Amino acid sequence: MSTRAQQYAADVVAREQVTPHLVRLTLDVPGFVSTGIPDEWVGLVVPGQYQSRYYTVRSIDGSRLVLDVVVHPVGLVTEWASGDPVGQQATITEPKGSFDPPAEAGWLLLVGDLTALPAMARIAAEHGGRLPTRIVAEVPLDSRVEGYFPDGVEVTWLPTDGPSRLAQVVETLDFPDGPGYFWMAGESAQMRAIRKHLMRERKLPSAEYDVMGYWRSVAQRQPRAVDPGPIWRAGKAAGKSDEEIWADYDAAQEAGQ
Repeated sequence: MSTRAQQYAADVVAREQVTPHLVRLTLDVPGFVSTGIPDEWVGLVVPGQYQSRYYTVRSIDGSRLVLDVVVHPVGLVTEWASGDPVGQQATITEPKGSFDPPAEAGWLLLVGDLTALPAMARIAAEHGGRLPTRIVAEVPLDSRVEGYFPDGVEVTWLPTDGPSRLAQVVETLDFPDGPGYFWMAGESAQMRAIRKHLMRERKLPSAEYDVMGYWRSVAQRQPRAVDPGPIWRAGKAAGKSDEEIWADYDAAQEAGQ
């Protein structure tokens, strides 16, 4: 039986330059089935390439998907998205998501850099009306987007012109009282530091947070990256919790430095 992920043909029907670093693409994707999870992401394969890059589905209306793509001077998708892709056909893979607040959560705290804006905006739009929601967004000065998040959500914009400092920021945040849900995404090294902080200092139950590395800084890359696959499989086979497996992975990363 084939285990290849479902793929869809995606026609680019619109492009908008939201900020100098953020391009909005509207894709028509017949047959696409959403997970219904607000931080869902898809793999995007652009014409002439075979490797995918992953992007959050900013919004979906029928067969129309909106992806907000962070662009850089060089990259598989960024050069294509920075040009004129309207009228071209790309490929996207089936969506996956991880946002899963516990039923007893009484608040949402969303933290992320520019790459996390689409997910935070969709989460706030779909859950902000039911739970008090606060957003902390770290973005370049020229990429602050007024009206990007829905009304009624508390938003703190953190300007940045260099490496992310979200790990330091989170360590100083006051979390609301009672059970809630902390969601965060951004540069991988920052996310590793945050997981340690949540587990060791704040001692949050693993069901009350989701922290994901969306990208890796070139300065933070290791010559011999640790493959998380074997660690994950070994941990599951040993009956370890996700929290324990992440701790094992972090330890392996540190040992390789």
